[in-house]
Amino acid sequence: MESREVLRQVSLSNRYLAELKGAVGRIPNESILIETVGLQEAKDSSAIENIITTQDALFQSDFFAAHFQSPEAKEVYNYAHALRIGWDRIKKEKILRLPDLLAVHAAVVENDSGLRKLPGTKLKNQQTGEVIYEPPQDAVEIEKLVANFLEHFNRAEPEKLDPLVWMSILHYQFESIHPFYDGNGRAGRILNLLFLVQHGLLDLPVLYLSRYIVRNKANYYRGLQAVRQDGAWQSWVLYMLRGVEETARETLDKVDKIRELIQLTKMRLRNELAHLYSQDLLNNLFRHPYTKIEFLERDLEVTRQTATKYLEALTQAGLLRKTKAGRTNYYINDPLVTILAS
Repeated sequence: MESREVLRQVSLSNRYLAELKGAVGRIPNESILIETVGLQEAKDSSAIENIITTQDALFQSDFFAAHFQSPEAKEVYNYAHALRIGWDRIKKEKILRLPDLLAVHAAVVENDSGLRKLPGTKLKNQQTGEVIYEPPQDAVEIEKLVANFLEHFNRAEPEKLDPLVWMSILHYQFESIHPFYDGNGRAGRILNLLFLVQHGLLDLPVLYLSRYIVRNKANYYRGLQAVRQDGAWQSWVLYMLRGVEETARETLDKVDKIRELIQLTKMRLRNELAHLYSQDLLNNLFRHPYTKIEFLERDLEVTRQTATKYLEALTQAGLLRKTKAGRTNYYINDPLVTILAS
């Protein structure tokens, strides 16, 4: 864990993570990033489990109204909701307890089945059906292993190792315990982000780490298995550290571009539509890349008539693009969608 290669990568990964933390702090409203970049992380984490949705279906959905454009979009919003639950608890309590872990998992899978109690779980090659790994089967053993995982997750100084190295080890441990019947991968990736927040490496859980795993999915599963079979810890830790560096760079680029676009939009609103300008309106345009009348009614606490007038004026000024999906008019912040999808 302390080879020259690992230590060099630790330094790079921490550098870009620190830059990302600083950039996030310069965004005026944290909910903007949670509900845009955070939703993209949810989308890619779900894609690892072959839950695929389009940007259109994702942005047209509305978690607050329980209205989803597709079953896949609903799954993505479940992940985002679970991440928010975990983040709220980590912020408040500073540690992760078993009830917190169970609450995160229950939100991911929309049931409270809890830890595995019945034997029979095996991880298989999807193409050949070959059993690759058989996780612990006994319910009492699983409970003890999860308690051990949480003990180490909550350590203030994890074994005198860099927290990013410790996160890599913990992720392997959680995925190898495989404590739930379903949703272990998604829950495990949420735990990575919660660990970074708990240890002060990020203030918001917005590292886009799942996109890296999507791109390198075969290496991800191969790396986990290589540790189980051969004790190949260094290659596994390097895989995770490189993922942190790469995604911190990419997320930093997105956050900087979003901040610049917010400032440009704010300036245009004040200069061209001063009678409409408010911080709440600006926040709405960036929390919802596809906004609609109902969103403005709710977020700005205005009448439907006023919300419609605002959106039409924004469209006329070229700040939004109006489109129709079914019976609903959406007003799209195209520059923001381009940043998020790039």
